[in-house]
Amino acid sequence: MGKTGVEANGTPKLAPFNYSISKLLILGFLFHVVFIYSVFDCYFTSPVVSGMKSFNVGSSPAKRLVLIVGDGLRADLLFNTYPFPNIPGSPRIVAPHLRSIVESRGAFGISHTRVPTESRPGHVAIIGESHLLVFGLQGYSCSAAGMYEDVSAVTKVDFDSVFNQSSATFQFGSPDITPMFTRGATPGKVKEWCYDAEAEDFTKDATELDLWVLDHLESLLRNATTDPSLDKELRQDKVVFFLHLLGLDTTGHSYRPHSKEYMNNIQVVDSIVKRTEELISSFYGDEETSYVFTADHGMSVIGNHGDGHPDNTRTPIIAWGKGVRGPLPDPNSESHDDYSRPWELSHLYRRDMEQADIAPLMSSLVGIDWPVNSVGVLPDTDPSLPGYLDTKASDSFVARAAFTNAKMILEQYRVKNDIKKSHSIWYSPFKALHQDPQQAPGEADLKTIEALLANGSWTEARRESLSLVKKALSGLHYLQTYDRTLIRTIVTFAYTGWAAFACIYLFRTGDVPTPSGRTYHQILNGLAAAILGATWMVFFVQKSPWTFYIYVAFPVYFWQQFLVYGAPSIVGRVAYSGYANVILRVALVVICTQAMVLGYTHRSIWSIGLFFIAVVWPLTWNSNAEVPATTTLAWGASSLLTAVFPLLPVDKTENLTTILAGGVSIIALASLGLVIVASHTTKPAARSSIYTTFATQVLLMLLMMLVTASSVRHLQRKNGLPVLNETLGWIILGEDIRRCCGRAVRLIVLLCIGVASLFPFTGIGYQKTAESRILRYFLGFGPAFVILSISVEGMFYASFTACLLAWLDVERRLRQRPEGSQEGSAKSTALSSYRFQPDDLRIALFFLFFVQIGFFGTGNVASISSFYLAPVYRLIPIFSPFFMTSLLLFKIVVPYVMLGVVFAQLNKALQLPPFSLLLVALAIVDGMTLSFFYQVKDTGSWLEIGQSISFFCITSLLLLWAALICAIGEYLMSGTVTHDSTVKSD
Repeated sequence: MGKTGVEANGTPKLAPFNYSISKLLILGFLFHVVFIYSVFDCYFTSPVVSGMKSFNVGSSPAKRLVLIVGDGLRADLLFNTYPFPNIPGSPRIVAPHLRSIVESRGAFGISHTRVPTESRPGHVAIIGESHLLVFGLQGYSCSAAGMYEDVSAVTKVDFDSVFNQSSATFQFGSPDITPMFTRGATPGKVKEWCYDAEAEDFTKDATELDLWVLDHLESLLRNATTDPSLDKELRQDKVVFFLHLLGLDTTGHSYRPHSKEYMNNIQVVDSIVKRTEELISSFYGDEETSYVFTADHGMSVIGNHGDGHPDNTRTPIIAWGKGVRGPLPDPNSESHDDYSRPWELSHLYRRDMEQADIAPLMSSLVGIDWPVNSVGVLPDTDPSLPGYLDTKASDSFVARAAFTNAKMILEQYRVKNDIKKSHSIWYSPFKALHQDPQQAPGEADLKTIEALLANGSWTEARRESLSLVKKALSGLHYLQTYDRTLIRTIVTFAYTGWAAFACIYLFRTGDVPTPSGRTYHQILNGLAAAILGATWMVFFVQKSPWTFYIYVAFPVYFWQQFLVYGAPSIVGRVAYSGYANVILRVALVVICTQAMVLGYTHRSIWSIGLFFIAVVWPLTWNSNAEVPATTTLAWGASSLLTAVFPLLPVDKTENLTTILAGGVSIIALASLGLVIVASHTTKPAARSSIYTTFATQVLLMLLMMLVTASSVRHLQRKNGLPVLNETLGWIILGEDIRRCCGRAVRLIVLLCIGVASLFPFTGIGYQKTAESRILRYFLGFGPAFVILSISVEGMFYASFTACLLAWLDVERRLRQRPEGSQEGSAKSTALSSYRFQPDDLRIALFFLFFVQIGFFGTGNVASISSFYLAPVYRLIPIFSPFFMTSLLLFKIVVPYVMLGVVFAQLNKALQLPPFSLLLVALAIVDGMTLSFFYQVKDTGSWLEIGQSISFFCITSLLLLWAALICAIGEYLMSGTVTHDSTVKSD
């Protein structure tokens, strides 16, 4: 709140405003990080609560269950006929055993997964169902409303699972998946066997991982023949076997899903399923086993997953064995669409389900308690469509399973309704479940279903159960979004308040005398305190999340500061500048920011923007500005060249020619820069130092290009990494250094990256001119960018840097001061001397535009799969998420280092204080953030939902990223000078 003093006459005096850029950036950092979480409080909140009863069907058709998960298996590549037409000699049916099950003794369909399409969330959905509750009403039943984990796949929560409800579970597979179902389970109930993490080598045959699982299952059953205790444990009812087959995921990452290796891996998985059936049947000697085969997620055409693309969300589901119906005819192919026509299974009924619906199916088959947080919908609940359970064996069992489904979901609504009601001052319940205030929610529906079951009206009981399921799911959605309007209001005031608060720094409004006395600032201070206190009191009574207290504090503070220090001055400035001019500039900002918002879903917008600033903007330049034709041509050419990259397909294949062309482009641009830098250097010693530095960096570039070419050729031939590179991952990871002894050539790659990237920061060949410093940085990051590229990224790096340098030259010339003028020379040292100019608004918009271009030039925020793993295998062949992610992030950051140094030099060239142009960007950037906040979706396709969350999170961090770019640029360019000759026209 604004501090006050006392004047001589006793009138309260307003303290001066503290223009601390550190305070602004720290406050902005805290604000934006905190408010990222607001999207989850508003749209997606955790469904995991305690105190719920558990339910089960009672009797069960099967004594045991085998769950087999083919990690990363796409539905189309399993079911299609001739799924690999580009592979000579590929079979018509890639998985004959699973195909025979579908055609003769099982039920099949597609299991629709949700974002993030990653292994952990997928397995938790299949087995545990303790995911973030996100509702998508699809078709009849809201069956998309399963419990799904936090969309970041990072936040871990304790959850119940099918395994924990079983009498015993034996699981085999990856060390990343199996342990998470052991932790938190009843001690001794869930047993696991997993291979070492080092076995997940992307350059080796990943089918070995799947065969390892089969071997250990076989060993377990063999050991039981000589171990009575183990034999007894295996032969009890309600036993679950879980086989996690990771090979397809690893193979897909390494060779992509349309490769021969992926095809061979599917065949291995098919043989494992067949052998597993034989082992189980032989050991138990009965037909009392149910089988479920599915996948946790699919795989994109470039070998990645994570987003909501259909290739990632459509996975196979096949169930067979005891308690599962056989294939049903579909004479009119009504259950099929264009996606499944290539399967040549149109004569059989295809029954799709949501991934979270698999757990209720498994729980019903073996008669265990359903996981208490389950909101999956058993496919058989709907009597109008065939399900997966065998209705011929017992209609009553299917009806009771549907009733259990309804009771399970209603119980969650009741518990959450009681919690919300007890915490709310004014509570309005979900009317559809509260017809009679004297009864518990949904009690009348339960009694109706019980009566139908007692009368043997099985079909009608299922129909009423389905109706109750729909009501309960809608009620859960109602409770999930109960506080949405409140949060949206707070968020709106918060982001607009931040923009208003930033304007105090931008326009220096705190320097202008404001009305004094209790009639203004003290009343505002008191009003702000009253609003904050009242809202906190309401939150306390309602036991709102602790984040709500922080959310409301930010807008109260921002608006209090603006109304005290900013509003009086800005009102006067608006009147002085003219309302028409102000409205025009605000409209310009809105149009530009909303165009950038559109660019997140339409990459061509970035190309249109580059074309506009390349061709149209020069027509608006001041005729008095001395901008040579060569500068104009360089600006137009570099902008138009950069505009090509957002138009290129995001799904790229590894291309050594374009990778090396990128290296050549970097060297060519650096050579041109060398000519310019050398022409501005008159001292022979300095010029010699520049040439030596350049030669050293180019040598490292050429060396890295040779090593990259070698690695790419070996990997493309499926030979794995050559011996010269194979252990580089261990060098980076810092493990088992002894293995690297005597393999000096292998160190070449590491030395190229390390030496080249660190070289610009050494004193070798050091020059103080800004041009030479920028050249050093540009070449310094070149080798790393080459080895981490898959296609045109190197050429984009060169083009983007050329565009930035041309922009720097143009802006400097447009605001060139008369020769001999020293005006502004002192301004570059103190931010307090900065005074806003209309052109600064355009420069800030250009800066934000280039921040986006740095990413969208080669990537696509709409698709997590646009981040390629293939280049990382040249450095780290062993699965290591941390280091792989670090390398990908490093590659993304490199263009921004160049943007940072150019923007820092632009501040100096315009004789502006450091961070002054950043102030302008801070005031306008959250127009994008607020737009994306209101566009977040919690219904519809998972591609749309995932994108909307990603957009908001990325733009929320945009301010922090922009500030970091500026800070890095200022640091890297500190102490530089601009040669006198560079400020004269050519």
